[in-house]
Amino acid sequence: MARHLITSALPYINGIKHLGNMVGSMLPADVYARYLRQRGHDVLYICATDEHGTPAELAAKAAGQSVDAFCGAQHDAQKAIYDGFGLRFDHFGRSSSRQNVELTQHFARKLQENGFIEERAIRQVFSLADDRFLPDRYIVGTCPHCGYDKARGDQCENCTRVLDPTDLIEPRSAISGSAELEVRETTHLFLLQSKLQAEVEQWIDASSADWPTLASSIARKWLTEGLQDRAITRDLDWGVPVPADVWPELAADGKVFYVWFDAPIEYIAATKEWADAADAAEAAGERDWKSWWYEAGDVRYTEFMAKDNVPFHSVMFPATQIGTREPWKKVDFLKAFNWLNYYGGKFSTSQQRGIFTDAALELLPADYWRYFLIANAPESDDTSFTWELFSSSVNKDLADTLGNFVNRVLSFSRKRFGDDVPAGAAAGPAEQKLGEEIAGLLAEYEGHLEALQFRKAAAALRALWSAGNSYLEEKAPWLEIKTDKEAAALTLRTAMNLIHLYAVVSEPFIPASAKAMRSAFALPDDTAAWVTQEEAKALASVPAGTAFTVPPVLFAKITEDDLESYRARFGGGEETAGA
Repeated sequence: MARHLITSALPYINGIKHLGNMVGSMLPADVYARYLRQRGHDVLYICATDEHGTPAELAAKAAGQSVDAFCGAQHDAQKAIYDGFGLRFDHFGRSSSRQNVELTQHFARKLQENGFIEERAIRQVFSLADDRFLPDRYIVGTCPHCGYDKARGDQCENCTRVLDPTDLIEPRSAISGSAELEVRETTHLFLLQSKLQAEVEQWIDASSADWPTLASSIARKWLTEGLQDRAITRDLDWGVPVPADVWPELAADGKVFYVWFDAPIEYIAATKEWADAADAAEAAGERDWKSWWYEAGDVRYTEFMAKDNVPFHSVMFPATQIGTREPWKKVDFLKAFNWLNYYGGKFSTSQQRGIFTDAALELLPADYWRYFLIANAPESDDTSFTWELFSSSVNKDLADTLGNFVNRVLSFSRKRFGDDVPAGAAAGPAEQKLGEEIAGLLAEYEGHLEALQFRKAAAALRALWSAGNSYLEEKAPWLEIKTDKEAAALTLRTAMNLIHLYAVVSEPFIPASAKAMRSAFALPDDTAAWVTQEEAKALASVPAGTAFTVPPVLFAKITEDDLESYRARFGGGEETAGA
């Protein structure tokens, strides 16, 4: 079996994330990791909170806390929510960790040794009102390329162009709103990306052939425009310090590395955190972090992120890795997503617009959100969340198609045959036909998951569920039992085997519900290993005589009253469409 390294874009520390953040990185990564684990692969899924930069400083100040204490509390709060969503990270680290400080400084030293870092005196924006140099992202104005009036000084989130603050039209401080800005001289370290362009281009030519068009086109757009040398230090109090052994004057001035320099390195550092956290007595020699990242030719590395993160992961981080002249593992497949909108307008953490992950879990179980988000993942285009679409998906797919099937079959069988799976007649033509159909749909589902086509995978999973309902309607055991009890028992036994199959193959999407379905059957050593084609055709994994229970209702329907209360609390409909 292959070794699969999976990372999702690091969620920023300043606040609870919204559903758009969830579907654009962490959730699809979790679905993919769960699927690969069930197939028997060696999987390492790594993520962390991104804790450096000005937003963390300002959020901590607003909360009346030290930055370190603020980040610690926020890390725990975010991790609790991700646990609530059933995200099974192998490790969820922190970019402020000792390991990331050490590795970031190591990368910088290597880049310096190889001639890819240069000190430059630059003129930087200083806010008189705030009495501080402003990081690029804390200067806002109008994008000169697309006219978006809330572009940041480092990147326009509307057109994804990378910017310098001096590019902005009518710039102002994002902290105070003041336009009283002046340019002062300061010294920073620059990563000489221009010297690495040819190597980055060669690497992308060799690596990106099967990337989604969204990811490869953004990477090539950067290369076509030409890689620019980029400042990788900032004048901040919070961040990875510039090492004094190499740059004593800059270290004395308190310079720290730019958050976008150290954040991707945290993928590696978090893996080292994972290894260092192992109990020495139990895991000695079992967690070799370097085997995943250094000369890791047998590892397939997949990254998940929203489109605004693509430039940094497809160009800047690979340039950093290449420039070290060390054999660091680079991404094999970069899965990029468009944006999930809220009634036509953007989800916004800063504006608290849309549904946030903590509120989502207060309303409904995680599986409702997991299924809907993946089934409507913004892969080929931006998609829009509406309460109407959400309730329709939950009610039709989860409650009616899957949940109702499980309840009907198990309740009817217990009523007529007791608490054990009935034996009944031998499988006949209808069961053979069903097995062939299930095997075909399973192969389709697997193919879409292997290709990381999540909406198509959701459609194939839904078709698997529907096939069971069609079989049940065709055989009608509630009528069969009146004339042929053995035939009815066969139908119910086959349907119960479908329930177990659904439990196994639905686990990546709806893990809690899958566990409830699987635990309905008293099967010894039921490991939820993936279903083979032969098992799908035979539909005999749950033998006659197996004890079973009827689980509680898997999915409660969302009522019109529920919808009214959700719209009243979060907005939705005509009034938000143009917001």
